[in-house]
Amino acid sequence: MKKHSFLIGGQWRTSAETAEVRFPYNDELVAEVYQASDADLEDAILAAQRGFEATRKLPSHVRSKILLALLAQMERRSEELIETLILEGGKTRSVAAAEVARAKETVRISAEEAKRIGGEIVPIDWTELGEGRLGIVRRFPLGVIACIAPFNYPLNLACHKVAPAMAAGNAFILKPASATPLSALILGEMILEAGYPPEAVSVVTCRGAKAEKLATDSRIAFLTFTGSSEVGWHLKSLAGRKRVCMELGGNAAAVVHEDANLEYAVGRIANGGVANAGQNCISVQRVFLHRPIYNQALEMLLDKFAGFTVGDPRLAETVVGPMIDKKAAAEAYEKVQEAVAQGARIAYGGRLEGAILYPTILTDTTPEMRVNRTEIFAPVITVTPYDTWDEAIRLANDTDYGLQSGIFTQNVNRILRAFEEIRVGGLQVNDVSTFRIDQMPYGGVKGSGEGREGPRYAIEEMTEPRLMVINLPGGKE
Repeated sequence: MKKHSFLIGGQWRTSAETAEVRFPYNDELVAEVYQASDADLEDAILAAQRGFEATRKLPSHVRSKILLALLAQMERRSEELIETLILEGGKTRSVAAAEVARAKETVRISAEEAKRIGGEIVPIDWTELGEGRLGIVRRFPLGVIACIAPFNYPLNLACHKVAPAMAAGNAFILKPASATPLSALILGEMILEAGYPPEAVSVVTCRGAKAEKLATDSRIAFLTFTGSSEVGWHLKSLAGRKRVCMELGGNAAAVVHEDANLEYAVGRIANGGVANAGQNCISVQRVFLHRPIYNQALEMLLDKFAGFTVGDPRLAETVVGPMIDKKAAAEAYEKVQEAVAQGARIAYGGRLEGAILYPTILTDTTPEMRVNRTEIFAPVITVTPYDTWDEAIRLANDTDYGLQSGIFTQNVNRILRAFEEIRVGGLQVNDVSTFRIDQMPYGGVKGSGEGREGPRYAIEEMTEPRLMVINLPGGKE
């Protein structure tokens, strides 16, 4: 069992306080991590300000090469990263391997985008007063970026924050989730090895309440946060004038019409509902089936759920492992039991063992139940029939969230109506909400946040356009 230091401006530090990291499957102690103090956070901000003076002057080809060097580090240490994700977060081996692969793609894409931060020529002479003048717009890095990452994808979602920050020439302070700090500390180590200016690199391990300084401090130019809606909107209320990007919760809908490819739709819904033990912001949660296919589709879903291997995430055959801890599993289980008490029926699963909540299908629920109204963040789906496409759209929209949704139909008119009327940041057609490719714009509306991730779009958030107007006649001798 190892004690891990944290990173302040390129320097590794210890402290008087440590926190435990435990394997969610059996609660085995994996590591202890030193916790940053208020003074450490202050030093991180001061170091980042100094580091920004170096990073903002890096030419784009150098920023791109540093990111490619980081990618090479990640390639070399892939197995170590996979094992770390399994132990700190309870991920199954397949999900951990997929996250490492995606994190590498996020860094690779950011390296490409570092060379594509362009601008534009603005025609000033549209009006008589603008004659003889030339306008040029360039994007400039903002400064110090505070990056708060979640436990469910601690490596890739950290990369979605720090890699675009590096691509744009910003300094950053990364605050990983308390439950899953180890992969972020390895990431910080690799970034230093890759050659990014050390003072611009901090990975602070501390409790969330202490990290509120990153939201309130005016020296932080931009806050990018992924996590719960409750915490996200709280941090935004503290952020003052700084820019904020928030990727928050969801309770995504999947709508299946009678003309869908039913076998494909059911398979995608089943996998989308249980992947990473349902701990995805875009996990399938609310399933709406056209009444003519409801019984058939439900039976197919039951068969799919029955085929999932549940248990030790270290075993290759395991599909559903533990949730992040016993408390999270118990809270989700409580919502299931509450729904049953209110008239819902458990069609499959509904069993709790420690941190494992077995994949669960609920029927006969109502929109007011917490299993539909809130983000359950567990391997639980509710299944509800609908009669018309209008009703399906209304049901999909009947939520405070708006991250992603999926629809299955072959009719282009229904597709276009759904695109126009379902209020989400991303609509997946003939696929489920859990589909995400790392270069695409990703983010939500309503309670699901604001701003967009994806390297190109994150770079836009982390830079500011600046206009220069040249008066050509005024420069003549």
